[in-house]
Amino acid sequence: MTEKTGFYVEINFKKIPELGKVPEEWEVVEIRELFRVETGTTPSTKIPDYWNGEINWYTPLDLSKLNGRVVINDSERKITFKALKEYNLPLLPAGSIILSTRAPVGYVALLESEGTFNQGCKGLIPINRERIYPLFYCYYLSFQRLKLERLSGGSTFKELSKTMLESFKVFLPPFAEQRKIAEILSRVDDAIQKTDEVIANTACLKKGLMQELLTKGIGHKEFKDTEIGRIPKDWEVIRIQEVADIRSNRSKLEVTDKVVFIPMELIPNDGIYADFEIKDFNRVSSYTYCEAGDILLAKITPSLENGKQGIVPSNTPKGFALATTEVFPIVCRNVERMFMFYLLKYPKFRKILESSMRATTGRLRVPKEALLHLKIPLPKFDEQQKIAEILTTIDRKLEIERKEKARLEKIKQGLMDLLLTGKIRVKVV
Repeated sequence: MTEKTGFYVEINFKKIPELGKVPEEWEVVEIRELFRVETGTTPSTKIPDYWNGEINWYTPLDLSKLNGRVVINDSERKITFKALKEYNLPLLPAGSIILSTRAPVGYVALLESEGTFNQGCKGLIPINRERIYPLFYCYYLSFQRLKLERLSGGSTFKELSKTMLESFKVFLPPFAEQRKIAEILSRVDDAIQKTDEVIANTACLKKGLMQELLTKGIGHKEFKDTEIGRIPKDWEVIRIQEVADIRSNRSKLEVTDKVVFIPMELIPNDGIYADFEIKDFNRVSSYTYCEAGDILLAKITPSLENGKQGIVPSNTPKGFALATTEVFPIVCRNVERMFMFYLLKYPKFRKILESSMRATTGRLRVPKEALLHLKIPLPKFDEQQKIAEILTTIDRKLEIERKEKARLEKIKQGLMDLLLTGKIRVKVV
């Protein structure tokens, strides 16, 4: 018989202290009633016989790398059976849950195969698999992360104790409903993962194309050795100051009310265009003047190393904006703007700028002269345009995929809010 799923809005609720409204049909229980909670530890790192074994040994760092997924099957470090035995570590069976309970609290993962863990986690072994569907509780505990953090104590760092976790109250829907909710959320996770894979593959393609196009160009057969490396024979080597300027600040701006402001956090690491916010001018204590089309390049560490760079968008009100003082607004003169944009993103030239950093007022910054004197390769203008067009096409693809990922993550969050609280019920017949 084919299983059918229906959805309906729940109208019958009961009120539970500290939890609020709960569907009448759902139970409320403590974690200890559903799971046996285990604690972990770290075997001595001074004894080689304890390490590089076959047993997965998980830490909060492993859980943090799941990027929104909830199933885990491999750990960065592994221990031996000797370590497991001599430290009396619990060996969790497949289908158990690992929850990070220290630095930070709230990362959750379902074990696809058996494993153990360190003192930064707790292990939850299902007591009765006919009563609970572990994947449901992975999503549920992930959804309750803020509550778990609030329950955590400690002055140096937050830690959720075994006692507090065991007494943590959770909802207990009917088993079939647990399973169906988990399946729905899992399908969204699968879609997010596929989008992630497309993003990763496209980013890898972009990296390879940048190296090829910015050093070898398009269709060249003759090359020459220069002070910046091997480049096509008909390319020039110039300094940035020959084709671009760093825009100077305007000391007097006729602004009386609102201004467009671009803080560092709205300058992308990977995209093309910076974003902006509207602020009261009297709340902007310092700024760098820029105009639509300017390339904003971070000049401080670690923003420069992280790739912070963006173009002031053309839809900027009044055509100008005020940006953080920690960027250079670059105005292109005799060079294709997008070609310059990608040259400045190229790791080789980034590293040169990083090596030029000097300490000013306690922070490392790229000197203005170092940017202006940076030597770059310069093809003829039509080739600059072709190279920029290819790389821009790749970036547009990346932007579409990143927006799709953000859309799916928003859908997932909305579904979790509806399904894990019982506002929308899942009926399995």
